[in-house]
Amino acid sequence: MRSGRIQSSASCSASSSSTFPHPPCLTSASRHCKFPRLLSPRALSLPQRVSRHCLVHETTQFSFPKQSTTISSKKHLFHAGVGSLVTSNTQAISTGPLIGEEKIGVLLLNLGGPETLDDVQPFLFNLFADPDIIRLPRLFRFLQRPLAKFISVLRAPKSKEGYASIGGGSPLRRITDAQAEDLRKSLWEKNVPAKVYVGMRYWHPFTEEAIEQIKKDGISKLVVLPLYPQFSISTSGSSLRLLESIFRDDEYLVNMQHTVIPSWYQREGYIKSMANLIERELQKFDRPEKVVIFFSAHGVPLAYVEEAGDPYKAEMEECVDLIMEELEKRKITNAYTLAYQSRVGPVEWLKPYTDETIIDLGRKGVKSLLAVPISFVSEHIETLEEIDVEYKELALESGIQNWGRVPALGCEPMFISDLADAVIESLPYVGAMAVSNLEARQSLVPLGSVEELLATYDSQRRELPPPVTVWEWGWTKSAETWNGRAAMLAVLVLLLLEVTTGEGFLHQWGILPLFR
Repeated sequence: MRSGRIQSSASCSASSSSTFPHPPCLTSASRHCKFPRLLSPRALSLPQRVSRHCLVHETTQFSFPKQSTTISSKKHLFHAGVGSLVTSNTQAISTGPLIGEEKIGVLLLNLGGPETLDDVQPFLFNLFADPDIIRLPRLFRFLQRPLAKFISVLRAPKSKEGYASIGGGSPLRRITDAQAEDLRKSLWEKNVPAKVYVGMRYWHPFTEEAIEQIKKDGISKLVVLPLYPQFSISTSGSSLRLLESIFRDDEYLVNMQHTVIPSWYQREGYIKSMANLIERELQKFDRPEKVVIFFSAHGVPLAYVEEAGDPYKAEMEECVDLIMEELEKRKITNAYTLAYQSRVGPVEWLKPYTDETIIDLGRKGVKSLLAVPISFVSEHIETLEEIDVEYKELALESGIQNWGRVPALGCEPMFISDLADAVIESLPYVGAMAVSNLEARQSLVPLGSVEELLATYDSQRRELPPPVTVWEWGWTKSAETWNGRAAMLAVLVLLLLEVTTGEGFLHQWGILPLFR
């Protein structure tokens, strides 16, 4: 472990029942988890890779029809383990034979956010109605939507205050639209005339809306690109589950070839872009070398990692290591740490927590802190309000005198160009992925189809509730079953008792105090 690191997280474990070949452009291994290295199917031609019962070997190269140039990646050893910084060889790829008469589409997936204060409550309902955000035991799944309504009503006033403080709504859609347009331009400049679409998970434009436009445009090859650098069941996984349900019921989509780039935190363009932003912000301090670099990532419940095999923690830790590796090359050797923010409810989330870590750093005498929102590529409520306001105030109260924050990547040219390279490098795999029959456990997510990735990381999939666009309460179509209605009434009674008496299991479990 690098000596400058103040605090490290415990190692994690992740397992899967099936494995898939890593394409050479996305191969990666975690230094925090020890798993057998997966072999690449480089010996297989495109028709051969369509077969789902082939062995793969490490020693040979991919070959594609009408294409002589292979795709490769550069691997770098670092510290006590092995990591990979993926570099782009896109300029060496002849894209013509890969595209031909095909209509190429790129679907960007993101969380979404309320654009006005009136949108806050239905947005929160969509968020908490997702079983990947609140995973209830099978026996209590009928409570999903009533519970989502209960939480969204409870949290809406506080959340509205937060959105009001950043201008009355989330800028996420505007920024994501700008990223999509810049990505489209970059792809065209690289001779890939693709159309780029935006699909949000919990607010407009919903993923369903993007898919309808993709069908209207006659897209025949689709690259799915979640705008989350690291894969998690609760972010990319949730969006993929929704895509699976949409694909399954549509004949056009069943026949449309696609592939998913589930995580891309290890790409050189992303790593260097993050390092550039950090280096730029460090220069704003009087004594840059004394600043602690504070990586703050969105948290996930601990059970996702330890029980469901979520690779998020391993990918996040390797991502931080790769960024610090790049900074060290620039003679920047600041101390750094990683913590997790935005936890909700009484369950245990990934530790260390951001708020507790800030207080601890203040007690240790740290005077200068540079916050880095590591899991976000766009500004939104968790950067503009949670980090910039709440955590900054906490830091100053804890004795930290100098505070800075690295902006989200947004439309940084190097970042966008590298995303375009990732799309181009994935085109040979669209509709041509093969599943290896090698038995192995892996910590990182390979390139693959929606079904293949979900088979690895969400084998017990459930039907997702549809998003709502307007607030509904009571005896409506969104609460059709008697179980749902009875549960909703029970929740209201419990809430009334909690509010009037100030006592009850919600207070005892710490649920109410944690709501923002």
